[in-house]
Amino acid sequence: MIQHRVELADPHAHLFCVTLTITHPVPHEAIAMPVWIPGSYLVREFSKQVQELTAMQGGKPIFITQLSKNTWSLLNDDSAPVVVRYSVYAFDASVRTAYLDSTRGFFNGTSMFMRVVGQETHPQQVVIEHSQQTKSWRIATSLTKLKANHYQANHYDELVDSPFELGNFWEGKFTARGIQHRFVVSGAASTFDGKRLLADTQKIVEAELAFWHGKNGKPPQALLDKGYVFMLRAMDNGYGGLEHMNSTALIAKRSDLPRIGDSSTSDGYTTLLGLISHEYFHTWNVKRLRPAELVPYDYDRENHTELLWFFEGFTSYYDDLLLRRAGLINDEQYLGLVAKTINQVQQTPGRLVHSLASSSYEAWTKYYRMDENSVNSTVSYYTKGSLVALCLDLMLRERGSNLDQMMQTLWQKHGAKSVDSICAIDEAALVQAIADKACWQALLQWVHTTIDLPLTKLLATAGVETVAVKANLAQQLGLRIGTDGGIKVKQVLTGTLASRAGFAAGDEWLAIEAKDQTWRINNLDDVLLYAPAGKPIKVWVSRDKQMLKLALTLPKNQMINADVKLKIADAKKLLSWLG
Repeated sequence: MIQHRVELADPHAHLFCVTLTITHPVPHEAIAMPVWIPGSYLVREFSKQVQELTAMQGGKPIFITQLSKNTWSLLNDDSAPVVVRYSVYAFDASVRTAYLDSTRGFFNGTSMFMRVVGQETHPQQVVIEHSQQTKSWRIATSLTKLKANHYQANHYDELVDSPFELGNFWEGKFTARGIQHRFVVSGAASTFDGKRLLADTQKIVEAELAFWHGKNGKPPQALLDKGYVFMLRAMDNGYGGLEHMNSTALIAKRSDLPRIGDSSTSDGYTTLLGLISHEYFHTWNVKRLRPAELVPYDYDRENHTELLWFFEGFTSYYDDLLLRRAGLINDEQYLGLVAKTINQVQQTPGRLVHSLASSSYEAWTKYYRMDENSVNSTVSYYTKGSLVALCLDLMLRERGSNLDQMMQTLWQKHGAKSVDSICAIDEAALVQAIADKACWQALLQWVHTTIDLPLTKLLATAGVETVAVKANLAQQLGLRIGTDGGIKVKQVLTGTLASRAGFAAGDEWLAIEAKDQTWRINNLDDVLLYAPAGKPIKVWVSRDKQMLKLALTLPKNQMINADVKLKIADAKKLLSWLG
């Protein structure tokens, strides 16, 4: 047995204290802290938050040698249990790490628990010890509860895949297909309508259970045994989610939560419902059906896979589609969300230089390490991956099949056969799940090359018309502007008028010269007030405090770099897709 005792030692200093007890040690034990958390593809070096590391055996200190950035060796024997103590600094309010203050605690196991090398398959126990300050706090986790404040995982993987929420949170529950679902919310205002959030979440859950298991199919046994926990942190400004086998951690803006007495559905609340749908869909797609390269997880280094376009992209396709099927949004709202995704991808020059397979593989160095040039050098496997799923679904539907059947085939052939439902999926398995040769050949081309997707053509087969809308001046020029006052350039898109003129990220656009007049400008609307479209002008920018003059020709065609919107052209055809 491996025990991890967690003390909420000093909320004001944001310190947890962890006591690791190795009941049956072997000589020279090695212990290791993960460097990343599954689902978030970046080396985060969780060991950097560890401090005051000590070890004892038989009441006497034992020597510790650091072997690498995240691994230590203990100079112990096998005569008695080994006790390791250390503190963890926890002040990251994201879903990926750990947080502790006087109002709330949260942690993922990858931020807290060291792995006893060689004993990863042994049962792992967690004990939470409250301080006087936190004694009223409740605990939410998907781990099996043994008794008050005592929890158990079957192995290390389950331990670090089961986050904890601690505090005086709001809580609601519902049951679907025999699975107990618990929803906890921290940080909400008194106007928060928990009943509505719970009811809407239940609709999402029931739609997804029906998707994966049909009307009468049995969910994974682990879900039936352990249930599922939604953990939502409401903040003034924030957004994010991270999937786990039997739970998810979520962040949303406090203002996006539903409010008592208000039955309207804001864009922010729709976004939150889409996030809930996305993370719950991951319960199957990425947690139980898992990229082959991530079976098993290697917690010491990057785990590369070319399949994030499937595990994240296809999940991104279904998250909003299942909101529509659950009746939480209508056809027009759904098409608006699809159009938003299309515009995001089409306004990304990186789609023409970086394939989805490469984008997936290089997520560790590109997607999770964005800079001012990322829009030109890479494409999101979330957004473009979701459009690939849309194209494949519509192409299959032309042939009398659909993407639902492909996903369900994968589950029945792989995931449903395992008690724990953790099955490795590679590209060959995806191709084998598609009966039509033309469809899987198209899929491989969309994923491994940089050709644009046939969205307009395929959407037309589903009764949807693609209409171009006028671009604003920033889009026409190829600029992405900051929103913190003035005209501050955040990104310059490759091959655009702004790029050819010599704009650079970080420039502040101050003035223009047009027809022998010089004008100070505060926003892009001023440009067309003082200078006619289609004419050359001089642009004054400040770059690192140096004044530069650039030659720019203003666009005359408002359809340059235009967005699109989607319109219903044939409601009957659309119903056969969305219904």
